[in-house]
Amino acid sequence: MRGLTLAGAAGVVLALMGAFGTADAPLGLRLAYWVPVMLAGAAWGHLCSRRIERWIDMDERPWLTVVALTAAITGPVSLMVWFVTGLLFEREVYPLRTLPLMVGPVLIVTAVMSALNVFLVKTQPVQTHAPVAGAPAARFPERLPMKLRGAAIRAVQAEDHYLRIHTDRGSDLILMRLSDALDELEGLEGAQTHRSWWVARDAVRDVARGDGRATLTLEGDLSVPVSRRYARALREAGWY
Repeated sequence: MRGLTLAGAAGVVLALMGAFGTADAPLGLRLAYWVPVMLAGAAWGHLCSRRIERWIDMDERPWLTVVALTAAITGPVSLMVWFVTGLLFEREVYPLRTLPLMVGPVLIVTAVMSALNVFLVKTQPVQTHAPVAGAPAARFPERLPMKLRGAAIRAVQAEDHYLRIHTDRGSDLILMRLSDALDELEGLEGAQTHRSWWVARDAVRDVARGDGRATLTLEGDLSVPVSRRYARALREAGWY
């Protein structure tokens, strides 16, 4: 939703500016062009990012992520812009020879939007807290498969569309997003140490630091990365 909201807002700004030669068109037409184009580009960008994040850690290599996103998005979106621009402004599809003219503007907009999406990601990790008197218990333990019910949760790891729950009785997968799990983990003291990890604070046994990175060792010798993006906040919170 953050990406779509940002794209929609950028579409309004580009329409008001009359960017890339659209200033002579009526404002209504510019809005009808820029906002849907930006939203469609954001939707395609989201699909690309889901693939790219399997190979590139956005927290560790943000600029490489921006480059990869820009490369993956620019070609298909240039083709869409070429097709839509001709139909909307000229009532006909532009000749194919004009397609290369679309690549430059699309490349610029894509690079800027990719950078905004990568670097506007919140730098504060989600921290969950031990229950206080009278507060409801954490809901997430109810998600545990039957064989792990009652086990102590040490960490939760995102794997594609699944979560791997690491406990003192072993691990198993459930179908859920980490962002949703973080809400239900409130009531268990812990924190998000990486965009793909949540860790229970009482499971941490050691921390290793080197090359500007930190790695937590949990009970059961499970190693968990600490993102550079979250390292300072976790250090200030007394995690290491």
